[in-house]
Order: sequence, then structure tokens, then C-alpha cells
Amino acid sequence: MLIAKHQNIIDNAVKANHDRTFYAQYPEHPKAYGEEAPPQGEASFKSLLQQPFPRLKQKIVAGWAGEEVSPYTGEALGITYPLVDVEELVKAGKRAGQRWAQLSVADRAGILTETLEKIQHHFFEIAHATMHTTGQSFMMSFQASGPHANDRALEAIAMGYQQLQAYPEKQTWEKPMGKISIRLEKSFRAVPKGLGLVIGCSTFPIWNSLPGIYADLITGNAVLVKPHPRAVLPIAIVVAVIQQVLEENGQDPYTCQLATDTSEHLITKELCEHPDVALIDYTGSSGFGNYVESLTAHGKTVFTEKAGVNSVILDSAKDIDAVVQNLAFSVSLYSGQMCTAPQNFFIPESGIRTPNGNIPFNEVATRLKDAVTALVNNPKMGAGTLGALQNEATVQRAKEAHNIGGKVVLSGTPVVNEEYKNARTFSPTIVEVSSADNSIYERELFGPVILLIKTRDTDHSIQLARQMAAKHGAITCAAYTTDETAKDRIADAMNSVFTPVSFNFTGFIWVNQHAAFSDFHVTGGNPAGNASFTNQEFIVKRFVWVGNRTYME
Repeated sequence: MLIAKHQNIIDNAVKANHDRTFYAQYPEHPKAYGEEAPPQGEASFKSLLQQPFPRLKQKIVAGWAGEEVSPYTGEALGITYPLVDVEELVKAGKRAGQRWAQLSVADRAGILTETLEKIQHHFFEIAHATMHTTGQSFMMSFQASGPHANDRALEAIAMGYQQLQAYPEKQTWEKPMGKISIRLEKSFRAVPKGLGLVIGCSTFPIWNSLPGIYADLITGNAVLVKPHPRAVLPIAIVVAVIQQVLEENGQDPYTCQLATDTSEHLITKELCEHPDVALIDYTGSSGFGNYVESLTAHGKTVFTEKAGVNSVILDSAKDIDAVVQNLAFSVSLYSGQMCTAPQNFFIPESGIRTPNGNIPFNEVATRLKDAVTALVNNPKMGAGTLGALQNEATVQRAKEAHNIGGKVVLSGTPVVNEEYKNARTFSPTIVEVSSADNSIYERELFGPVILLIKTRDTDHSIQLARQMAAKHGAITCAAYTTDETAKDRIADAMNSVFTPVSFNFTGFIWVNQHAAFSDFHVTGGNPAGNASFTNQEFIVKRFVWVGNRTYME
């Protein structure tokens, strides 16, 4: 039994979920996977190009299509994927789900952990696939789509394993009634809600999808995986491995299906509105996310991660240079194409207090500009930190950022990538605005755009950052202060609108990063999303406890 094989991994993950200390089942350093893994992974990726994707177990195919283009080379990957009729996807998923639901949670946990153990052998192949569909750098692609995603999947397995065993399967219940007593045999069953749908995004096609996929599967629900048409390959590799492990262990590979479509003929809404789809996980824009959330009125259970406007509150600092260098990296990382990237920098007009005196607003702006410029122009770090822009719409938004209003502190420009001359790149644009320019900073400017907002004082900064999170949502907030009273005010204000705060980050830790088994990714409490990776609610809303009673004479 696979549960016996993997019991130690699952137990460690359950403990890590509870303790919230550092834990990683899958090392994030490439060297941990052996010398042969990198060249084998690259060769395997290249072998998939310019042909139909061969690994899925899905046999009922209506056609083939693919439209992925590398943000680095500008060339089409040439890979096509099976197109399957929505009714066929749903029918196969329902059939497989009935069988999958009959397994014990221990058996499901064993099989699902086995899939992760097999997926790790594809980490380098997945890294190249992620890089050439999303524009992430190779190292980010490796870490985010590989070990970090696997850890978040294991986190969901462990949380499900724990929650599904919260109550006994059977219990004899006896109520004394004087000379007699009533005895009942009670059984408690966790009944899966039904077929799940996980809607992927174009920037993090694995990291954002695996929590929902594995949360559905551990709770006994079959799942349809609907990737973004321009970022299919990374998650297709993962789904193929899941299907293979399911089949090897006597399960129906249709328990987890890839539901691909094209930009010209999207099937997302048809899947969302299908009466047999009970669960929906979504990552992406607020517009479509709001539509997904509206489906709760039609009996759907939905989990969303949407857009937010993330703030930085600058009050005081021990070392202003360490602060601006940390923030320069945060805003440049993957060219700001992360849902956790900071956008709005709230800075008092009087400036930032330091042990060496007050740093005026204009000097803070200049130091941040210089730090960003030094980073993006660094031949060893610049191109690798920025990566490439996933799509042309983000490029246009970045190019037009100097026209949004305010004073341009730094104009973004294309950055030469020596390895990929045709890479779609653009460095951050920094714009200074006043606190009255709310029409500019009250929206997400996805990509490499940073706004420096001049406020009356720190309390004003806190007020505006809180309003942004309450009205538009926020996934992260960074704050810098050496004043414990100010720290408490910031924490209380931002936490009141369900936004976590990262205080005084410098060095090799950035506000963009969320660690599996410790950090809750999105709180689910503000407009940035209604769900959180991975708290109990992310699991328990996918099944229903049902109790049966038998009278015992």
C-alpha cells in the first residue's frame, strides 16, 4: 500500500502544517536532484516541441490545438494538445469520481503523494516548459513550478488527510434513560461535493493550480484542469504524471483530466456553468474572478485568487540602502508579474527617519531609482531577475506607464538578455504621484510599474493603504519602521482588512515570497480573493459530513 510507503512524508507534512516552522519536502536547490537531471530535463523538454503532446491517458479527442509562444525566443513551441468536448470531459470525470470517492483518505493520500514523488523527476523539464511559456527566469521557473509547487500540493494533501479524519468512522452512541438506555450505531462519512474545475493562469500555471487540484483529489473529487491557452505545457506534464500514477495503481486516469481550449474558442464559462461541476478554483483577473464568485448563487463552491493592489508603507529604517535594495529586487522580480509584487509605495512628504537623520522624500525616490537602475543594468543579475513579459498586453501597459499621470522618476526600457536576444523585456517604470491622485493608484497596474505616493505622514499612509486593501484587495503589504508603536498601528490597520504585513524585510527575503506549510497565501478576507492556500476552509468546503444512525436493540 502506498500509504505505508509515504506515511512518514504525510505525517511530517501534517506536523509542519500545525507547527508553521520551516519545512520543505522538496529541496529548492537544483543540485539536490543530481548532475544528470538538468541536461536530461532540457533534452526532454526539447523532445516535446513541434508535435502533439503524447503523454496523456485521455483517448476521446475531438481535435488538437496549441498556441504557446516563448517570451524568450519569440518562437512558437509548436506543441498541440487534445481538445475534448465539454460533455465528454464532464461525463468521464463524473464516472471516475464515483470510483475515486470510494477509496479511503489514506489510500488517496498515498497515491497522491506518489504522484509528487514522480513529478520531482520532471522538475527540470517543467522548469524549461514554465520558462518558455510564462517568461519566468529559469531559476524561478525551477523553484516555483517544481519544489515550491510540490510542497504546496503536499500541504493540501496533509490538510485533507487531517481534516477527513477529524471524526470516527463509527461510534456506538448510548443515552441513559433511567432503567433503560437508547443505543444507536452512528457512522460518519465525508461525502465529496462533486466534479472540480481548476482554472489556471498564464504566469504561474503550476504553483497556482496544484493546491486546488490536490485539494479536490484528496477530498475524493475528480478534477478538470483548464489551463490558460498560452501556458499549457507545464501543467500538462504534471497532469500526465498524475494520470500515469492513477493508472498504475488501478485507478481511472480520468480522475484528473486536462481540459484545453483555444483563445478563439474558450470553454471556461461552459465548464463553470455546467450543472455537474460543483467546485471551481480560479486564479486571474478580478473581472473574471468576480464572475466566478457570482456562481455561488447557483450552488457552486468557489475558491478565487484575484488581483490586488499591494502596498509598501515606509515610516523609518535602520539602513535605508538595505531597504531600497530589497524593494528594488521585489519590484523587479519577474518584472512585477506576481500577484504578491508591491505597487504602491506610501512615503510621508517629510521623508523617512533613520539613525543618521531624516531622508527627504525626493532622496528616497532617487535612492530607489538608483537601486532599480543598478539591478536591471547588472550584467549578472538584471536579465535573470526581470525574466520576460508573458504577453504583449503587459508590455504595452509598461510602455504607456509614463502617461498615467504624475512625475516620471524612472522610465522603463527594454533590457538586453544576452542569452535570448529576442526576449520580450521591460524594466520598471517609477512614477511619483500625490495622495490626491487616487484615480491613478486605486487600480492594479500589472507588470513593472511602481507608484511613489506622497502622504502627509505615516498615519495618512496607513489610512490609504488600508483603504486600498479594503476596496480593491491586497495579498501582501510591506512595511518599514523602527517604531514599535507605529508597527502595531500598521499591523492592526492592515490586519483589520485581512492583509498580512511583512515588516522590515532586507537581505535575501522578499515580500513576494510565501512559504508552504507556514504562510497562508491570500487570506480570503478582502477583494483579492475569497480563499487561502492552505487553511482548513480550503479543504472542508470540498466535502460534506453526513451521519447515519442505526437503532441497536
